[in-house]
Amino acid sequence: MPTLQIQARALGDPTRHEIFQYIADVDAAVDVAELTAHFELNHNAIRQHLARLVDAGLLTESAAPPTGRGRPRLRYAVDPSTESRWGVTGPYERLAMLLTEILRSGDSPVEVGRRAGSRQRLGEQLRDEPVTSFVEQLARQGFEPVLRRRGNAVDVTLQTCPFASAVLTDPDTVCELHLGLAQGVAEAVGGIVVDELEPKDPRRAHCRLRGRLTDATDA
Repeated sequence: MPTLQIQARALGDPTRHEIFQYIADVDAAVDVAELTAHFELNHNAIRQHLARLVDAGLLTESAAPPTGRGRPRLRYAVDPSTESRWGVTGPYERLAMLLTEILRSGDSPVEVGRRAGSRQRLGEQLRDEPVTSFVEQLARQGFEPVLRRRGNAVDVTLQTCPFASAVLTDPDTVCELHLGLAQGVAEAVGGIVVDELEPKDPRRAHCRLRGRLTDATDA
């Protein structure tokens, strides 16, 4: 795992720091073309900066769904494990805000999680098909999802629990937050419904989300 010193060195370059901050402010996955246009730099220079940020564990790299011939575009987003010291909202800060909302509103963890999930900024990902958008959003939350799909049935294994320590303390609350978050993301994406979450030991993760497509033409 990259150390804080490695991350600090990666962000020590002013241009690289600006690229990281731009992606954090956009709060959505962006590609090289968007960054090249915004910073007016050569695309190879942008790629070099992105590679350094990915190696430092500050950004994630994923392939966009193919749209024709050639290799799919690569998209970049802030790594969900990035700590708040680098100017983003860290994972346990996100959890603290959700728990505070439960106390303030009196609503259930599922409802608070659903609201948070439905507020996700999807950007161009709305042009992806529902399952792809749904899985990508869960990845951005730090769950490392793996998809299995049979017809309209959707089964997603969550390989990582971003709040493992908190789950050990209060599994009911945190797991219900996770279920609500997934349901809210599904609502924001459209075309998919999450029915249940099968929780597992957070230290081993592999909780399972089960859902279904609501549009038969998307099977």
